[in-house]
Amino acid sequence: MGLLDRLRQTATDSAPAGAAFAVIDVETTGLSPEADRIIEIAMVRLEPGGTVVDEWSTRLDPQGPVGATHIHGLTQSDVEGQPLFGAVASQLATMLGRLPIVAHNATFDIAFVRSEFNRAGWDVPELASYCTLGGSAEYFPDLRRRRLGECCWAAGIHLDGAHSALGDARATASLFATYLARDPLLHEPLLREPTGEWPPGPSRAPAVWVPPVRSSIPIRITQSRPSGPPLVKQLSGLSLADVIDEGAPVGSLGYLETLLSALEDGELSTAEAQQLAGLSYAFELNESDVATIHRAFVFALAHRALDDGHVSRLERDELHQLAALVGVAGETVVDLIAQADAARSTRMSSELQPLPDDWAHGEPLRVGDKVVFTGCDPEQRTRLEKRAERLGVRVVGGVSRQTAMLVTDGGFHGTKAAKASELSVRLVHPDVFDQMLTHLQPAVPQPQPKAREIPRKTTHAERAPVRDMSTQQGARGASPSAVRAWAISNGIEVGTRGRLHADVFDAYWSAQTTEGGYAG
Repeated sequence: MGLLDRLRQTATDSAPAGAAFAVIDVETTGLSPEADRIIEIAMVRLEPGGTVVDEWSTRLDPQGPVGATHIHGLTQSDVEGQPLFGAVASQLATMLGRLPIVAHNATFDIAFVRSEFNRAGWDVPELASYCTLGGSAEYFPDLRRRRLGECCWAAGIHLDGAHSALGDARATASLFATYLARDPLLHEPLLREPTGEWPPGPSRAPAVWVPPVRSSIPIRITQSRPSGPPLVKQLSGLSLADVIDEGAPVGSLGYLETLLSALEDGELSTAEAQQLAGLSYAFELNESDVATIHRAFVFALAHRALDDGHVSRLERDELHQLAALVGVAGETVVDLIAQADAARSTRMSSELQPLPDDWAHGEPLRVGDKVVFTGCDPEQRTRLEKRAERLGVRVVGGVSRQTAMLVTDGGFHGTKAAKASELSVRLVHPDVFDQMLTHLQPAVPQPQPKAREIPRKTTHAERAPVRDMSTQQGARGASPSAVRAWAISNGIEVGTRGRLHADVFDAYWSAQTTEGGYAG
């Protein structure tokens, strides 16, 4: 029996002749099926080949605030006088019949529908479903994000009335029709089990709905006046495939898309943070699954932050803030940045060629080296800086013991040159630096000198931020191992065991502020 034959068998007398699918979309007051309500629902029923049979939609009274008007466009006045869900439940159950449900991020929509029926006193049967978001991985594998708009664009479908229930249901129906127009046997059968039969009515009294009390105070992810493009604004370009590659379960696309969409505006209310925690139940994700997904998300974002060769102070703060919102420890963030940095260096080092036999410029330049420019012809400097960053060399603003070389034509002797002289940092002419870039060498681990303990010094409370001394983790999330490695590489004498002095943490964060990048 073919797939479409199986699907035709699901149609019942409750559906119009020829109807094989019920495409639905819901607009809701929030993200939690248990704590939020449907304020608009639409259904488009299709024939087996994808032709529209009929449409239906209604707004609903959520018995409380409508939530994010800026997302769904509905205000309190739009839902005043509209029916409660229980008033349309019988009609909706009849229209659904035993048809398989199709939706974009189907787990999300069906979880809300199931919760609303349960509140209305109905017993909900097993619901067979197909998710066009999940299916897009088969039909449009190169998409970075898989929201309905991106998928419709890939399919050449014009999306009218986005974020209205009927507009999105129509678009989802058109998207699903393009899937059916291709060989439907390419993907797994749409039906795991035939949809159960709806009862004739509710089996118990409707539940009394009490709107949850929520804080509307937003948790701001980005600074009010960021000095550069906020990392959180790059979430729209973050590939879901990248997150899957970093270890998130393949079946978590819907949860990931919901997570990224909730974070993209740069703010997350405390209510939204709680809703995200509860949303995992709708997607049948256990605690371990969620932890893996969130870690993979932060790791993929750390890779994106390192695209330009370093994680700026702003980006690092955002990574910590985003990680905190999804329950990833600050110490883990530091480790993930370091891993992403090492992976980038390895990737950019993989195809580099050895030095030529007649190399005459001493120690070569390596991937990951930090260089500083001063003086130089402006046009040449700009070209070299861009080329260096493209090849994996870090161009930083200040000279330190980590600086591999100061690129200068000798025509200007300012503070950078003075600092380079003080620290014996190598001076390289721009023309020689150009040749070094041509013969860039792979990154190598930096040797760590033998360290000696230094006596502790008393510090004032205002100079030593409050820290969790059970783990000796800095207030801004630096792990002791990361701080220790930084201190040793900068010639600061620290022991290889035991607690680090508070002044070492202070010096570490001061260096991050000065250099504007991650000292990994």
